[in-house]
Amino acid sequence: MTTDFADRTIVGLVEQVTIKHNGKQEQLTARIDSGATKSSIDIGLASKLQLGPVVASKVIKSANGAKLRPVVEATVIIKGREVTEKFTLADRGHMKYQVLIGQNILKRGFLIDPNQE
Repeated sequence: MTTDFADRTIVGLVEQVTIKHNGKQEQLTARIDSGATKSSIDIGLASKLQLGPVVASKVIKSANGAKLRPVVEATVIIKGREVTEKFTLADRGHMKYQVLIGQNILKRGFLIDPNQE
């Protein structure tokens, strides 16, 4: 089986992204996490960008246990590619990155190169 990677966008473990919604946008650094099934955004940033409405709720399992999180849809630009996808809302204020890009976005044509800065 051969796979053609020519149409894939290569990203590093950390990338500059732009989150867009309703004419507002915010450029920031996001963590790329192939271990996360869903992408996540800080609830404070989501409020600032007026993301919403909440389109679903999702149980997220982590080392801290399972939590029910609201889900919103947002558009993210990574390496010039614009993707509209669902993000869970979480308090990421204590974390280094306000946005985590998970498998639901990565499966749309991205490859991770840990050596890329």
